[in-house]
Amino acid sequence: MVSDDLDKLCEDIAGKASQRRIGVAESLSGGNIAARLSRAPSSGDWFSGGIIAYRPEVKHHLLQVPDGPVVCAAAAEAMVTSSARLLEADLVVAVTGEAGPQSQEDDPGTVWFGTFDGGEVTSSCRLFDGEPAEIVTATITFALTLLHERLQS
Repeated sequence: MVSDDLDKLCEDIAGKASQRRIGVAESLSGGNIAARLSRAPSSGDWFSGGIIAYRPEVKHHLLQVPDGPVVCAAAAEAMVTSSARLLEADLVVAVTGEAGPQSQEDDPGTVWFGTFDGGEVTSSCRLFDGEPAEIVTATITFALTLLHERLQS
């Protein structure tokens, strides 16, 4: 079951997150990554919080995403960099993309992920198949996996 797997992943993140401050910046996932992390054990010790920037205008104004497309590497990187500063976090994951069914900028299922880890910023793109809810679940799973991998290294 997906929910149980995500709960276990969040528990593993919690177990490895000591001495870290973790944050998230979300668009298409609508706060669901933050909600999962906040329910993990001792989250008050390591989870700084999350920023939900659903509309492009919010991404541009609050998270300093450059004018232009918001489903791209530059947007994901600006989202993690600004969120790290605003949340005083040293490990941040950001997601921005198209869940569908209609698209505004890119094909449905296109999701950009950004990570900020102690000042190092990276981004990557994934294309997920399925209905909007399945794309959002895949996005949440991949974002949590990115955090988990960063905590292992």
